[in-house]
Amino acid sequence: MSETTTQFYVVKQGDNLTKIAAKHGLTLNQLLDWNPEITDPNMIRVGQRVRVSAPESSSGYEPFPGTHFFVPDTVSPIIEAMGYRLIEEHCSAYPGEPDYQWSDADKASYSKWQRKLGLSGSDADGIPGRKSWDKLHVPAVLVD
Repeated sequence: MSETTTQFYVVKQGDNLTKIAAKHGLTLNQLLDWNPEITDPNMIRVGQRVRVSAPESSSGYEPFPGTHFFVPDTVSPIIEAMGYRLIEEHCSAYPGEPDYQWSDADKASYSKWQRKLGLSGSDADGIPGRKSWDKLHVPAVLVD
């Protein structure tokens, strides 16, 4: 059995989800299922990364979405799942429960996780990197 890697497409000027789906041999519904952070299929932006292959869920963990994912305008169930894992790891800076919106509390909590892993300085800035993300074991987000 061959191992697959989640692939992403970076949105360019003039793109829309229908064009992106067709270019990758997918349906619009597949793209929307694989990109739960896209709440309005008519609203994508240049530079946004769109998942164009099935999420790596064989491990049961959410694949690393890339550092660009962790910005204030990101709204995704992946953010909430990460937040609950950080709480489980005793790395919470949340005033309450985590939610779908990337926030300063997420960044502060992730920084605690990075420091728990022994990272410091710019390596503990609260922005997830692949190695620290993979060690956190964020459960794969299932979309109905």
